[in-house]
Amino acid sequence: MCRLCSVIAVVAALILRMSPLHAADVFQERRQAMVAHDIKGRGIRDRQVLAAMGKVPRHLLVDDRYRHSAYADHPLPIGEGQTISQPYVVALMTEALGLKPGDRVLEIGTGSGYQAAVLAEIVAEVYTIEIRQRLAERATQKLKELGYGTVRVRYGDGYFGWEEHAPFDAIIITAAVNHVPPPLIRQLRAGGRLILPLGSTGFYQTLTLVTKGKGGELDVRQLDPVNFVPMTGEALRKR
Repeated sequence: MCRLCSVIAVVAALILRMSPLHAADVFQERRQAMVAHDIKGRGIRDRQVLAAMGKVPRHLLVDDRYRHSAYADHPLPIGEGQTISQPYVVALMTEALGLKPGDRVLEIGTGSGYQAAVLAEIVAEVYTIEIRQRLAERATQKLKELGYGTVRVRYGDGYFGWEEHAPFDAIIITAAVNHVPPPLIRQLRAGGRLILPLGSTGFYQTLTLVTKGKGGELDVRQLDPVNFVPMTGEALRKR
């Protein structure tokens, strides 16, 4: 091959490597590797959850400067002192809820919108509340851009839930609390499940699954130790 032809071939390869299509392929490969090693490899078995984790583009829900780390199994900053949760924890919390396609789910703490997108891949209705207005607005826009326009995002204090859309089949709290907010228990359907990081809001918490019985009784089961940023608003005043 002539020298000019060699140069052209190298340049063409570099252009291909930097193209959006190639970048998409790279992120797709990283996402599938994450699911294989960090999600399925650590014991998650629910096929719906595995499929959702393998589809939602986490790299498009983080700041550009963190995209290279989007599929590493750890939290990442999203601004406002908040983080996007570790992928394994997202999968673990989602699986623990035992979701069905027709379920209505409430999320407290929208953040980047990642958990809401994962839920939207599995259930019919997702409602999510974010107490920080900028994050709520950003997540709303991102979710629409990514095709999750059916997710309802609300700016407000999630401690009080979203009464007009209750009862919910499942509720997920993605911030640390030292007690279960009573309004959320009231908005949970009989037989419904609520999962939250329960414990010290300054140190570590225990991932806790609360199931509401037909008579309103609560069955509480402790899962894994976790570390979430604290829930703010009314939750802080009730400490």
